[in-house]
Amino acid sequence: MQEWQYIILLFIGSYVSLCLVFYFLQHFFFFRPEILPTHFEYHYPFPFEEVHFDMEDGGYINGLHFKVPNSKGVVFYLKGNSRSIKGWGKFAKDFVSKGYDFFMIDYRGFGKSSGKRTETTLYNDAQTVYKWLSKRYTEEEIIIYGRSMGSGIATRVASWNRPKMLILDSPYYSFLYQVKRYGFWLPLRWLLRYKIRSDFFIKKVDCPIFILHGTRDRLISFRQSEMLASLVKHLDLIPIEGGGHNNLPSFPAYHEYLYDILHDEARYRELLGEVA
Repeated sequence: MQEWQYIILLFIGSYVSLCLVFYFLQHFFFFRPEILPTHFEYHYPFPFEEVHFDMEDGGYINGLHFKVPNSKGVVFYLKGNSRSIKGWGKFAKDFVSKGYDFFMIDYRGFGKSSGKRTETTLYNDAQTVYKWLSKRYTEEEIIIYGRSMGSGIATRVASWNRPKMLILDSPYYSFLYQVKRYGFWLPLRWLLRYKIRSDFFIKKVDCPIFILHGTRDRLISFRQSEMLASLVKHLDLIPIEGGGHNNLPSFPAYHEYLYDILHDEARYRELLGEVA
């Protein structure tokens, strides 16, 4: 074998090996869960109850339901790809302080939740929880909020239902698009197990959509929210000037805009008219 042939074979072998490593280990690249023992007790300064869901395929979903007196509705919050609801539960205060109940779940493999996690189970688990909420609230009282990784799941669930509104926090155009920015040298259409095509789902969402995104987000670029905004008319893109990916709640503008989204009926009705 000539030297150039050996080099080509070595290159091909290395490339195939990298593809296999990515395919089998991508869960470790994309998810950074915090696992909690089943006996763990949550503690927060406002009232809540722990809720459990047994899925038909044997999966188990753990959630938290925060309640306020005379609530205006409920925010179904789909979180990012790290840690567990033990830490994410702190964001309940941003909504209960504005008069809304708040509901959050851990994805499979996070916190107390368990079972095989796939793109399909992420959608189906969230849809099961949405149906549970819809028995306790009218859909006009349900707001879906998707943060980062959860934005695509939130968009999928909103496309299947008729919630009052969909709020996306630092969303990606699609998970496939996001990963392509870093793994463009891989055949991702065949290797990637999580494509989460928000760009497809958002076209089927029939409620007003609001996007909050930091202009200096270096993980998921603000440009991706602009791309989503170009796909539908009933969408209000709100830039948080100077905001990064993980620090939007530290900006007063974020809370001001969030308050307006939840309470400005004229702003909501304007987008609702675009849907019609």
